Amino acid sequence: MAKLADQVTIGEFARRAGVAASALRYYEELGLISSKRSAGGQRRYARVMLRRVAFIRAAQTVGLSLAEVRAALAKLPDERTPNKADWNKVSATWIRRVDERIAELEQLRATLNGCVGCGCLSLRTCRLYNPEDTAATRGAGARWLLGDTPPA
Repeated sequence: MAKLADQVTIGEFARRAGVAASALRYYEELGLISSKRSAGGQRRYARVMLRRVAFIRAAQTVGLSLAEVRAALAKLPDERTPNKADWNKVSATWIRRVDERIAELEQLRATLNGCVGCGCLSLRTCRLYNPEDTAATRGAGARWLLGDTPPA
C-alpha cells in the first residue's frame, strides 16, 4: 500500500500526466487506473499510475481503443511496476497496427501527389471524380483514394 507521501492529488496527477482531470476520472471509471480516497474523500493517485497513463496515451496514439487498452493493461502485473519485458510483451502486438497505419499513410501520400496535389481537379483525370456515384457500390469512403481503380 502506497504511503500518503507517495500519492498525489488529482490536480497534480493530471498536470504530471499531461491529461485533464476529467480524463483521469474517465480512465478510472473504465478500470484503466485506480486511486485511493483520502479521509476527506479526495482522490489520491499513486505515482506509479503515471506509467499506466503514459501507456494509455501511447496505445491511443497507435490507434487502440480504450477497450483494447484495458485488455493490454490486464496483461501487466498489478503487484509491481511493469518492467521492460512486460511492456515489450504487450506492445509487440502493436507492430502490426503501426505497419498498417504506415501503409495507409503511404497510399494516401501517393494518391495526393497525383490528385489534389496537382490542383487541377480535372474531371477527366482526377481520381476523386466519381461519375454517377459508381464508387458507392464498392463501399464507404473515398474509394479512389483508398486504392480502388475508377472505371475507364
